[in-house]
Amino acid sequence: MTMKRLVLLLTLLAGSFTAFAQGYTPTRENLQRRAEFEGFRFGIFIHWGIYSTFAQGEWYLNYGITHDEYSKAADAFYPHRFDAREWVKAIKNSGAKYITFTTRHHDGFSMWDTAESDYNIVKATPFGRDVLKELAQACREEGIRLHLYYSILDWMREDYPLGRTGKETGRILKPDYDNYFAFMKRQVAELLTGYGPIGALWLDGYWDHDSDEVPFDWRMSEFYDYAHSLRPELLIGNNHHITPIAGEDFQMFERDLPGENKAGLSGQEISRLPLEMCQTMNGMWGYKVSDTNYKSSDQLIELIVRAAGKGCNLLLNIGPQPNGELPADALDRLQDIGKWMDMYGESVYGTHRGPVDESEWGVSTQKEGVAYLHVLDRNTNSVVISLDRKPKTVTLLQGECSWRYDRKSKTLTVTLPDHSESVDCIVKITR
Repeated sequence: MTMKRLVLLLTLLAGSFTAFAQGYTPTRENLQRRAEFEGFRFGIFIHWGIYSTFAQGEWYLNYGITHDEYSKAADAFYPHRFDAREWVKAIKNSGAKYITFTTRHHDGFSMWDTAESDYNIVKATPFGRDVLKELAQACREEGIRLHLYYSILDWMREDYPLGRTGKETGRILKPDYDNYFAFMKRQVAELLTGYGPIGALWLDGYWDHDSDEVPFDWRMSEFYDYAHSLRPELLIGNNHHITPIAGEDFQMFERDLPGENKAGLSGQEISRLPLEMCQTMNGMWGYKVSDTNYKSSDQLIELIVRAAGKGCNLLLNIGPQPNGELPADALDRLQDIGKWMDMYGESVYGTHRGPVDESEWGVSTQKEGVAYLHVLDRNTNSVVISLDRKPKTVTLLQGECSWRYDRKSKTLTVTLPDHSESVDCIVKITR
């Protein structure tokens, strides 16, 4: 894309989004980051905290244990095998372009050396290292964009106004949202100014007050304005399961692709913002020792492709072990995905929703001058699509070999070879 066309595109995006967001005007740098983000198409989510010590998932504190007993896990948290460079190299080799790391989950434990609370990985654990600092450095060295997850609900703090979760943690409630809000702002300031370039702020927990009789005012607009004042280029997303609100820069969908709602969390309308779907490799977000039901590499590759076909990124989750290692099953799948992306990544990276809607045979993606048909159904032996003009070439991306096709009027029929052993037979059409 030429610079002139890029400038025009960014201008149009700014205009359309300003109308949508009712006053929020993203900066030019922010719009550039959005375009970059959309081109990534694949990232890795990391859910890691002291909950991994219990090996029962990231919501363990919500299941009847008291906050006093739960917090003792910090004194036993010693991830001696944690190596940020090894993590980032494995993730980079998978073809992922960014990492979203959980800096603070609902249990309130901070995975960086925050000045706002001693309940953090440096001050409360024998490990005593700032893992976020090490991860940020490794990401810079490897050219991987770092995004930060931050929970806006807290099952530990007394000043957090109680929502529909975390009711049995045994804390004394002294709700004071003004105080809690100021605490969050100070923590976010640490994250956005103390760890180098940060691509996005990924917020979670808004849904904790979705059952309140009187609607709860999270003061998100103020929060977004503050974060953008610190980093105008920052992308902000909120996992609130509703239509995006003013100040947000991308829209996320939990466990479902845009337009689907099998998990019951993604019934909201699809906006014009960049899109991202988050999904687990197995069943849980945080490490659970009994959760070995991992999706196959083929299933995960197909999910990446289907997401791209909807103009959406896939944020694929891994729950590291309490010793600091990524699970072997997760590493195996990262390796398999990386091999596929090395060969066929051009049909995913930098693409947009394709010229053909998702159908029984698969999906399509496209970028300037090129369209890709991703035939995911292994029993499909031909594909018929409509084209507005005669293509220059029609080839199989596998080996760039020409293949048989027929064009009559504005209909293109592509006859496929046997691809019963392939997760995705990709037809490349140049126009």
